[in-house]
Amino acid sequence: MNTAASGNFAIKTSELTRRFGNLTAADGIELRIPYGEIFGLLGANGAGKSTLIKMLTTLLSPTSGSAEVGGFDIIKSPGEVRRRIGYVSQLVSADGALTGYENLRLSAKLYGLPAPERSERIASALEFMGLADTAHRLVKTYSGGMIRRLELAQAMLHRPAILFLDEPTIGLDPVARRMVWDRLLNLRRDYGMTVLITTHDMEEAETLSDELAILHEGRISVVGKPAELRAGLGAEATMDDVFIHYAGGLIHESGTFSEVARNRRTAHRLG
Repeated sequence: MNTAASGNFAIKTSELTRRFGNLTAADGIELRIPYGEIFGLLGANGAGKSTLIKMLTTLLSPTSGSAEVGGFDIIKSPGEVRRRIGYVSQLVSADGALTGYENLRLSAKLYGLPAPERSERIASALEFMGLADTAHRLVKTYSGGMIRRLELAQAMLHRPAILFLDEPTIGLDPVARRMVWDRLLNLRRDYGMTVLITTHDMEEAETLSDELAILHEGRISVVGKPAELRAGLGAEATMDDVFIHYAGGLIHESGTFSEVARNRRTAHRLG
């Protein structure tokens, strides 16, 4: 990953705003995310997390404001941005009718990886995500956690500088969720990858994030390190307390391939 031309920040936004008619889904977002950091966006459904991540991945144009990802403007140089990022959405992107290996081979071709490199990259990604022994099984037989790890493997094939994850563990049981967390922490450790993760899970935000921002009604309420945010509210404060303080309430809220797909479709509709 070459970040020499990308400045001091992997992601930088200035007054980034997106409106849908009379609804302001993202309102004047200001972010500075250094390279090599796992940064969490914590918020309830409808807070603006998915809208923000779609703008930063060039899937949605901002109404106003600006942003740079990997040192390139999301409006002026979207192609350069896309070459430097990986993206895993809420919706299932793996094809259940293909094997894990076939999914990765298709992704490698779409990323334009040279043919001589594909086999090595695919084998490395499968091993890294703990899927080498199940690579030739159909994905529709995978558990929810295995599907998510396969999608992470797809997203890391081209060794992106910045990885965007929109609700990466939604619908997963606690064991599968922990396995995904471990792989994400290893991505940062082994590849120096910057990760932007959206979540409404307090434990996930605190476990993974070097820093996090709390989004509420399209605006950033606070940015900081989880431990410092808790300490600011008292020695016994929890992340629930932090969220209540800055967002005004708690978040209330799980597998086979079809169950994971259904859960993510529902989450996507809710924003």
